[in-house]
Amino acid sequence: MPSWELELAAKENGYSAVCGCDEAGAGPLAGRVYAAAVILPESLELPGLDDSKKLSEKRRELLYDQIAAQAVAWAIAWVEPGEIDEINILNSRIKAMQMAVDSLSPQAEFALVDGNRDHGDRYAVKTPHKLIVKGDGLSVSIAAASVMAKVSRDRYMVEMAGLYPNYEFERHKGYGTKRHYELLQEFGPCPIHRRSFLKKL
Repeated sequence: MPSWELELAAKENGYSAVCGCDEAGAGPLAGRVYAAAVILPESLELPGLDDSKKLSEKRRELLYDQIAAQAVAWAIAWVEPGEIDEINILNSRIKAMQMAVDSLSPQAEFALVDGNRDHGDRYAVKTPHKLIVKGDGLSVSIAAASVMAKVSRDRYMVEMAGLYPNYEFERHKGYGTKRHYELLQEFGPCPIHRRSFLKKL
């Protein structure tokens, strides 16, 4: 379960405003990649908080509202599908994460970043930071960011389902499920599909 250990260690190193940062939607065939950055009040308790992938949709939605109401600061950023094709998904993930961190008010002095990559060939995380592999299961702030990013992206994909009903985005959120591939074979890609992800078609 996520704890405050990493945030407290950063504070012991002299950083007072520490954010968690995570992204959602690196793998899907369609839609934006999202990132969130969150600064939480120290020792805030959020019952049930965990890596967003381990939580039910209902629990994520509940936590989203609690985090939005109680965070010192939170921000969401994204990169559009066309830009993902242009700069690749690694650069897009890094760009979205730095944009989210930059959008925080008050600003973060230090970021705990989920994953093991902090730069691509075009973009890098510039805020002082520490990479945490599987950080969404270790850090409360990263877990909160993972929930904010995941819920934001899922809500966007439900909106896209209204615009492009042929693809049933509300069901699979753009991921490469068997059904999604069947619909792609039938209808071809729509404007929010990532062309660089559709090599199998």
